[in-house]
Amino acid sequence: MTLYRLLVSVLAPLLVLRLLWRRLRGTEPAGALAERLGRAPRSGGPVLWLHGASNGELASVRALLEALLAAAPGLRVLVTANTVTARAMVAGWGLPGVAAALAPIDHRLALHRFMARARPAALVVVENEFWPNRLALCARRGIPVLVVGARMSARSARRWARLPSLAARLTGAIHLLSAQDAASEAHFAQLGLPAARIGPAVNLKAGLAPAVPAADLRALAPLFLREKTLLAASTHPGEEAPVLEAFAALWQADPDRRLILAPRHPRRAAEVAAQIAAAGLGFARRSRAELPGPEAPVLLADTMGEMPLWYALAGVTFVGGSLVEKGGHTPFEPAAQSSAIVHGPHVGNAAEAYAALQAAGAALLVTDAASLAAAVRGLDAGRQAQLAAAASAALAPAGADAARARLRDAILAACPAAIPPAG
Repeated sequence: MTLYRLLVSVLAPLLVLRLLWRRLRGTEPAGALAERLGRAPRSGGPVLWLHGASNGELASVRALLEALLAAAPGLRVLVTANTVTARAMVAGWGLPGVAAALAPIDHRLALHRFMARARPAALVVVENEFWPNRLALCARRGIPVLVVGARMSARSARRWARLPSLAARLTGAIHLLSAQDAASEAHFAQLGLPAARIGPAVNLKAGLAPAVPAADLRALAPLFLREKTLLAASTHPGEEAPVLEAFAALWQADPDRRLILAPRHPRRAAEVAAQIAAAGLGFARRSRAELPGPEAPVLLADTMGEMPLWYALAGVTFVGGSLVEKGGHTPFEPAAQSSAIVHGPHVGNAAEAYAALQAAGAALLVTDAASLAAAVRGLDAGRQAQLAAAASAALAPAGADAARARLRDAILAACPAAIPPAG
């Protein structure tokens, strides 16, 4: 822990300079740096602090947040995120009693400032945002930490096990943990989390169907035949090339086919655009409001926060992070939008979900460009609908409503000070 704090102290000035540069370039709005340095919004009293890394994590927890607000009218909540787009998304929800801010960096000075202004009564962490200084300060101040949708891969568990001091601080700070799958739950237990602190397992993304902007869907739907549209969702380096090779073969045989290529990190847009051009395919860029067409069959989805729209437009979704060793992204979102699922072999981040899909014959496994092209070619509209229906059934969790209710009640019990007295 001492080494970690020393490293943070050494790197903090460089991080501040980088954030200042982003502000000067206009990639972050005014006030962003101040929030990252702990300038949280002041509240009328203690708040429930809810933190998620970015859009996906916070979108997954919105239903739980709304359930908390419904069960405890007047609950004060501060939601923090690591990205500007996620902060804006939460602010756009317009939920009563909910404020949004950028999360403080994991430096003790920024954290002390944040705590003094925000006055958190409890911290709810979404998935795996485990910042050592943040957790240590919560433990020191007696602020309970609850983790929802907790996720830990076998690789991450091995890394934590090599740092027993940090692992002990992690498990010691957690008041209650709700894992998203049995494997993650077991990994936390192996690191020393007592069984009494392990709550109901809830995958927050199961059954999640984020709203699709109706105006955008109406504007773009005429440009895509859904049964002939492939979405490559959240792709990583090493995946775009086989996807483009597969699509080029499909498009040459059928010019009505379309590809929506959505890299995991839009900052890679220039790199991905060069790959599309090198594959001999015309393309449009969403960030420039360009539209696909007969000579531009690829839409480069280089924006943030629009994945529900892309799932709704595509009859087939290739889930990224699965052809390369990134552990794969979850299949819940395409299933919720009735898009047939195709994925690679690396799916450790959601192993149970993919095992359920394979057992039900509800998804197709591919390993390269040739198998991806063959899989998509064999999925007509009827077969797409069959796979999508089977995926929805396979991923429907038993007892999810009861588990979510228990989790809601546990969170409220941990932060009574954030709930103003009735009347």
